Amino acid sequence: MSSNEDPSDNLTVTPPKTWATGVPAVTHALEYSLGQTSVRRTALTLLNINQAKGIDCPGCAWPEPAPGKRHMNEYCENGAKHINDEATSRRVTADFFREHSIAELDGKSDYWLNQQGRLTEPMVKRPGATHYEPIDWDEALGLLARELKALASPDEALFYVSGRLNNEAAFLLQLFARAYGTNNLPDCSNLCHESSGAAMQETLGTGKGSVSLDDIHTSDLIFVVGQNPGTNHPRMLSALEETKRNGGQVVAVNTLPEAGLMRFKHPQRPRGVVGRGTTIADQFLHIRAGGDLALFQALNRLLLEAEDAAPGTVLDHEFIQAHTTGFADFAEHARKVSWEDIHEATGLSREEIQAVYERVLRSRKVIVCWAMGLTQHKHGVPTIREVVNFLMLRGNIGRPGAGVCPVRGHSNVQGDRTMGVWERMPQRFLDALEREFGFTPPTRHGLDAVNGIRAMYEDRAKVFLGVAGNFVRATPDSAVTEEAMRKCRLTAHISTKLNRSHTVCGDTALILPTLGRSDRDVQATGEQFITVEDSMSEVHASRGKLPPASPHLLSEVAIISRLARRTLGQTPALPWEDFEADYGTIRDRISRVVPGFDDFNTRVAEPGGFRLPNPVNSGVFPTPSGKAVFTCNAFTMPDVPKGHLLLQTLRSHDQWNTIPYAPNDRYRGIHNARRVVLVNPADLEALGIADRDEVDLVSIWRDGTERRAENFRVVGYPASRGSAASYYPETNVLVPLDSVADISNCPTSKGVVVRLEPARTAG
Repeated sequence: MSSNEDPSDNLTVTPPKTWATGVPAVTHALEYSLGQTSVRRTALTLLNINQAKGIDCPGCAWPEPAPGKRHMNEYCENGAKHINDEATSRRVTADFFREHSIAELDGKSDYWLNQQGRLTEPMVKRPGATHYEPIDWDEALGLLARELKALASPDEALFYVSGRLNNEAAFLLQLFARAYGTNNLPDCSNLCHESSGAAMQETLGTGKGSVSLDDIHTSDLIFVVGQNPGTNHPRMLSALEETKRNGGQVVAVNTLPEAGLMRFKHPQRPRGVVGRGTTIADQFLHIRAGGDLALFQALNRLLLEAEDAAPGTVLDHEFIQAHTTGFADFAEHARKVSWEDIHEATGLSREEIQAVYERVLRSRKVIVCWAMGLTQHKHGVPTIREVVNFLMLRGNIGRPGAGVCPVRGHSNVQGDRTMGVWERMPQRFLDALEREFGFTPPTRHGLDAVNGIRAMYEDRAKVFLGVAGNFVRATPDSAVTEEAMRKCRLTAHISTKLNRSHTVCGDTALILPTLGRSDRDVQATGEQFITVEDSMSEVHASRGKLPPASPHLLSEVAIISRLARRTLGQTPALPWEDFEADYGTIRDRISRVVPGFDDFNTRVAEPGGFRLPNPVNSGVFPTPSGKAVFTCNAFTMPDVPKGHLLLQTLRSHDQWNTIPYAPNDRYRGIHNARRVVLVNPADLEALGIADRDEVDLVSIWRDGTERRAENFRVVGYPASRGSAASYYPETNVLVPLDSVADISNCPTSKGVVVRLEPARTAG
């Protein structure tokens, strides 16, 4: 398909795959890579990705094995596609923007915009203009600095960060924002894993997972809940294969059967090339959407009843007594959940739940892994708190081979938060900043992503700076988000490639092109490296290997440093020029501000870097009581009226975050279309809808409002009864800004009540 063509909507459907990866994954990765750049550049990126002295994959946050245990091809299909999508030889120049108006670009698909290639020079859209035009760096950063200084309050500015940003730039951005005077630091965690952090902070005293890759390999039993590793972090499958080789078992809990959790064919092993591969899930729980809270409440009730029947043989009383609080209230509450409610919420039989429970009893070391299938529900935080309850009952917190494992979706999303990109950083972090840099950071909590959109929409925020993301397509309530952005006096995006956020402009708009992770970064003191933190708290270096896509690019560190210098002047006096010239000076400052980063420069220079300590693994729980907290979580389930379905939004296999790489979802058997909705055939029959009918998706909300996503093709698919699934960002329009998880304020993109209506217009 030409990069100057939008994919045609010509749906074909094949049976869903029952295994993942193998030779086809290698073939697809190479086809995409070679379609983007040369054989030489493809070889250079693939031989260096995820190596100890190479390029950290800009895709997912799954960790690498220790140096010496890594394969020379330590990447997955999507990682290969992602890095070569960034390393593309295609370029977007000033001529491109002269030829295409902003309105024309706004009519193009996400696929088309991405396929145009790397951005090459700063561009500006002046007030009233129809096109972007070139602007030099001094003028661009001066313009942005003047707008920031002209605001009535620093809180009228928003500084948004995506998980692609590196630690050094993230630390500088939050330093700049706080020196400027605001904690308005929304990030992509607000949109995906905020429920994980909220639940674990309350119960364990830390928002990070407790397990390592070695724990995964040696666990007796791993739950993979609300998660599709085969598409979103495929290298997890090789870790689960190691679990199985070591005698461990896997339980998959999902509304959809996912190919990677059925069978995995490791492309670097003979069994994965010519053999049958490895069966991953020993048991698949085909749960109803939003039923995970009820499932873990059922398991907890069964464990408590077993302990009642045989005291001292089921629960870990030593752990409970020494390290937890709230057990008695929890136990009294947990025994009251009814089996009728459990069956209605989960759609599972008593026998299925009993079989899982028996696996738990036979397992000394248990891990629960989860992703957005848990976090993006209104009751996401209580669900994860109940997961923690489940693990604590048998002492599966802090024990080798056991623990909590929220699997982050983007390469440095966890590192950004560690570096201080959060609108509610604790006072001890702000105090450390003050000691190190000599100014008093603001203490008033800032705006998260949802509240930031609301502030722009209500004209309370007037300048938006987005770093390394596609904010417009990552957020809910598309129409409201776009109107909010267009109300801004200025929108600016630090980006590597063209995306929808560049076409939804404030009165003035800036595109500030930056180096990619695969690009060499040379500053005044020589070639630099950056660092990232993965899902398991491993911090390691990343070194670009390719010539920059344009001589006019600046690194993210350089852009932030120069903007800060122009905006703040000498008040407070911070060494921005030194930071830009030598990233080691940034790491020196991080080592004195961020816990766990002592002697940062020396430790990260070691092959593979180092792992940050998690106090939970030492039996320390930094909660107010100093102990882990059992919680009482009221039973709840989504309320779905008759004739409606509960929709979850998800990625296709040929997609990374908001950007499709092709109009296919190979493992699910969907080809040449994205506006599809997957529904159980029995539900289609009950609704009187035929397979391949064209429908509008209409979401309904408690306030009586409705939202419509038009012209979707229905595909009969083995979704759990009462559930449906469709791709984002096309379905983001269905999720109103006010529909968020309790406590975490995370959009409820996995719990959208919809009805299917005949399409108003032909597709």
